[in-house]
Amino acid sequence: MSDKTTVKEMIEIMVRGGWRITEQRRTLAEIFAKSEGYLSPKYVYDQMALSYPSVSFDTVYRNLRLLSDMGALEQFYFMDGGLKFRTSCLNHHHHHLICTNCEKTLTFDYCPMDQGIKLPGKFKLTSHRFEIYGICEECQNAMD
Repeated sequence: MSDKTTVKEMIEIMVRGGWRITEQRRTLAEIFAKSEGYLSPKYVYDQMALSYPSVSFDTVYRNLRLLSDMGALEQFYFMDGGLKFRTSCLNHHHHHLICTNCEKTLTFDYCPMDQGIKLPGKFKLTSHRFEIYGICEECQNAMD
């Protein structure tokens, strides 16, 4: 997916969420469009502060959480690196294998929910996420 497509999709999600599109929000979308990996709130804040020195960390963090709630960003909690965000893949349903060493993420299409998991009580499922943490092949080879 191109950077322009990613920015456009994120802006469309913001508009559907009722957000006014400001230059700061466009810049936020561009930061994620230029990155393939996970970004920490601190990194995003530092990038935003380059263009908008008066932006607060709280504002950036709140926008990241709201974009995640809207589906524009995926959030993951890395055991050593804390909460990080990346652009959501909106093309198809998939899950992730995440390297705890380099944070490389591989997608896979298998979904355990397709196996007819019985949930207790009258629990109504609205969404789900499935992540597997481990060490990628490249990191394993580097450790040998």
